[in-house]
Amino acid sequence: MIKRLALAAVLLLPATLHAQDVVKGSSNTAVQVEKPARDFVMLQVAYEGWKAPDSVKTTGFGRAFNAYICYDFPFSPKSNFSFAAGIGIGSSNVYLDDQQIILTDTIAKQARFIAETDNFKKYKLTTAYVEAPFELRFYGNQANRNKGFKAAAGLRVGTLVGAHTKSKDGDTKIVEKVNTKNFLESWRFATTLRLGWGNFSVFGAYNLTDLYKEGQGPKITPYQVGLCITGL
Repeated sequence: MIKRLALAAVLLLPATLHAQDVVKGSSNTAVQVEKPARDFVMLQVAYEGWKAPDSVKTTGFGRAFNAYICYDFPFSPKSNFSFAAGIGIGSSNVYLDDQQIILTDTIAKQARFIAETDNFKKYKLTTAYVEAPFELRFYGNQANRNKGFKAAAGLRVGTLVGAHTKSKDGDTKIVEKVNTKNFLESWRFATTLRLGWGNFSVFGAYNLTDLYKEGQGPKITPYQVGLCITGL
């Protein structure tokens, strides 16, 4: 009988302690503390445009997609500011308007944009970068960063890992793809700005470097405007 009572006391002890904690908690006024989101993940979809001379003609909706994994370093436990750094990929597709890019000029050794003569239905340049974003961040809601106003300004550093032109013939529907990074600038630097609420924001990015190396193509400066989703 004594053994049974002892066993019952052992089994009831955790529940009794938990009940005591609840009572103790209910008798005191406590501040609710939520683990702040660090915005580890950033996904961006955007329009990509070119600031370019009149000789370069684009058409349609240039598309860009960026995905980053970031780590956030708060300035202090009570600060609304933090610094973030990360790594990820950035890719874009820009369509030309009745033009094509000549990349086989061994005399001038530069990319040339000329009027297309092959009846292309579509012609685009695709680029892909491995990038590292750096941001100075502000959070309006210190307790829960998934809510409230957010702002971030920073710099994006990327290195070119792939590029190709792709054309589709309007009559035969033959698709021709040329993989080459020839004449393109190997590195890109861009300033960035994000403004939003909760997990959603709008962002802009403007390149500090041109698309082509100096003297090896027209002076083209890419920029992006789009939507960003952050979380975790």
